[in-house]
Amino acid sequence: MFKNNPQLNKLMIIVDLLIAGVSYFFAWYYVIVLRAHRNQIGTLPNEYYMIGGVCLVLFTIFMAVFFNIYGESRQTSGLKILTDLIKLNIIVFLVPSAFLFIYRKNPYLSNFSTLIIIVYCLTNLVMQSIIRIILITIIVSARKRGFNQRHILLIGYSDASFKFIDKSIRNPGLGYHLCGIVADNEKLGNSYRNVSVIGNTDDLQSLIEKNDFDEIVIALKLNEYDKLGKVVSICEKSGVHTKFIPDYGTIIPTKPQTEDLDGLPVINIRYVPLSSTFNQFIKRVIDIIGSLVGIILFSPAMLIIAIAIKITNKGSVIYTQERVGRHGKLFTMYKFRSMSTEYADKEQTGWTTKDDPRVTKVGKVIRKISFDELPQFFNVLIGDMSLVGPRPERENFVEEFKERIPRYMIKHLVKPGMTGWAQINGLRGNTPVDKRIRYDLWYIENWTLGLDIKIMFLTFFKGFIDENAY
Repeated sequence: MFKNNPQLNKLMIIVDLLIAGVSYFFAWYYVIVLRAHRNQIGTLPNEYYMIGGVCLVLFTIFMAVFFNIYGESRQTSGLKILTDLIKLNIIVFLVPSAFLFIYRKNPYLSNFSTLIIIVYCLTNLVMQSIIRIILITIIVSARKRGFNQRHILLIGYSDASFKFIDKSIRNPGLGYHLCGIVADNEKLGNSYRNVSVIGNTDDLQSLIEKNDFDEIVIALKLNEYDKLGKVVSICEKSGVHTKFIPDYGTIIPTKPQTEDLDGLPVINIRYVPLSSTFNQFIKRVIDIIGSLVGIILFSPAMLIIAIAIKITNKGSVIYTQERVGRHGKLFTMYKFRSMSTEYADKEQTGWTTKDDPRVTKVGKVIRKISFDELPQFFNVLIGDMSLVGPRPERENFVEEFKERIPRYMIKHLVKPGMTGWAQINGLRGNTPVDKRIRYDLWYIENWTLGLDIKIMFLTFFKGFIDENAY
C-alpha cells in the first residue's frame, strides 16, 4: 500500500489495534451492559471479558500479519483489500468460537457470549474498511499530485515495457515516476510516451549507482533473454527491488498460472478457475438451485408461450438443436419454436437475419425478449449447460470459427451458459463473433462466484430485450 515504508505499515498495525480495541469495547458494552442487563441475562465478572478481549484483539493482529494484510502492494485493488479483511474477520470469528465450543464444559468459557465475538468481528470489519477507504483515497490523491512516488527504471525497449508505461500513465494513483529506459540497439533519447532511453545494459551499474531508483522493472524482448542473467545479477547486487515482466504476450496472451514441481517453476499457459473441483461443485449447486427457481418463476410465461405457439403454428412447441458444449461434446439444446415448420430444413444451417421470413409472429416477440431461451433452464438442470457461461454454438459454425478466430476453442473449457459476460456487455444475437470471444475468454479466466452473481443480476435487471435478435 505504501512506498516500502515500514514505519507506515507499523502505523497501520497500531491503527488496527485501536480499531480492534474500540470494536471489542462496543461489542462488550452492547451485549453485556445493554442487552444482557435489559434482558436480565446472567454474565461473567468484567475481568473475564477484559482478558478475553485482549486475547481476541491480539489474535486479530496476529492473523492480519499471518495473512500479509500489511504487505499489500500499491497495485492491490480495493476489492482485494476488502476480500482479505472479510477473510480475516471470518477466521477471527471461527477460531475463538470453535475454542469456546470445544471447552464448553468449562464454567467460565461456557458463559462467554459468542454474540460478543460476532458483534466484534462485524464492527471490526466495518471500521477497518472505512479507515482503509479513507487512507487509500488520501494516498491516491497525493500520488496524483506527485507525492509518494516510486522512481522506476525500465530495462528493455519492448512491447512489455510499452504496456507497463501505458498502464502506469493510465493509473496515476499508482504513483509511478518512470525515470527512463535502458535498452541496447536503441539510440539515446529515443522515447515512448515521453519516457526516454537513457543508456544501454553496459551503463546499467553506473546508472543505478548515480540515481536513487526505488524499483527496477526488467522487460527485455524475447530475443534479448541471453542478457537476462547479467542484468539480474547487476540489479540484485544493487539491492534495489527488481521485478520481471516476461515478454510472452504473443505466446501466452492471457493470465497464466504457476506451479511448483519439486522446486521447478512451471507456467500453465491458461488459468481456468473452473478446472477446480471445488469451484465446479459450487457452480453446479448454484445452477441446480437457480434453474429450479427459474422454472418455477417463469412457468406461467412458458405455459402462455407454449399455447400461443401451438395455436399459431404446426409442429412441436419445443425446438431442439445440437450444440457444442464443454470439451467439444454435443448436446441437445431446447428452445421454444420461433420459426415456421415450413423452413425446418433450413433451421439448422444459417443465422437468422432481419425480417427473416422463417420467423413466426410469436417467434418475433419471444426472440426479441429472449423468452425463446427459457426451456434452457432444463438444460441447466440436467447439467448440459450452466446459468452463466459462453453461449453455445452449432457444430458447423464451430468448425468454421476455430480456423478463423484464434483461441476460439478455449470457450469449450467450461459449460455453455444461458447468459454470459459478452451478452450483458451488449454482444448478443447478430454481433461480431471475434469480439464475443474476447469477452468469453476474459470470463473463463477471471471466473468467480461473485462474477456469476453479477452477470445474473445484470441480465435480470437490464432486461431480456435483445436489439440484435431477429
